[in-house]
Amino acid sequence: MTKSENAKLIRIARDKSEDPVHTEPLDLGERVRELRKGHGWTLEQAATKAGLARSTLSKIENGQMSPTYDALKKLALGLGISIPQLFTAPQNERVNGRMSVTRSGEGAAQATITYEHELLAEGLTKKQMLPYRARIRARSMEEFDGWIRHDGEEFLYVLTGVIKLFTEFYEPIEMRRGDSAYYDATMGHNVISTSQDDATILWVTSLT
Repeated sequence: MTKSENAKLIRIARDKSEDPVHTEPLDLGERVRELRKGHGWTLEQAATKAGLARSTLSKIENGQMSPTYDALKKLALGLGISIPQLFTAPQNERVNGRMSVTRSGEGAAQATITYEHELLAEGLTKKQMLPYRARIRARSMEEFDGWIRHDGEEFLYVLTGVIKLFTEFYEPIEMRRGDSAYYDATMGHNVISTSQDDATILWVTSLT
């Protein structure tokens, strides 16, 4: 895959995943109630976990009192989050529990000289990751137009065959079925197959 082809692949995924985010003033009481209900807790249960009186938690949720810093610390600890997360509203239009299933061989195909990609979860919008299966056609570094590099981080898992992972700052690494690597994608990297047949790998690239 050339640098321009790789950049296009990442850009397409980002265009589909990045939508404008509109922010609204945070209602702390409503935020606390959402977090509590997300755990499936009653007021009594949440108050006990946070070490607060039930009446105190009820007043906070209903906007009838402003919690002290000590109460905020107890709330955050009881809910299993940090204090800043109490004041971080979820993005508008975020759908909880969403899922996308891609049957074997049904991913969107993107073929190049060096790689043959099958994009997974293609129909899911606002993704934070780009997962894809790749068949490694390349057999030498000479087949690439320089290093591939792009924003984000990348995870690689060998599915079949044997590959060699080349990176800008490390010695080449031979990897076999079941081996994996996680690396900074801004660092130059390329993958070749050293198997008789094309190797296959799972690649997951962050989109943030």
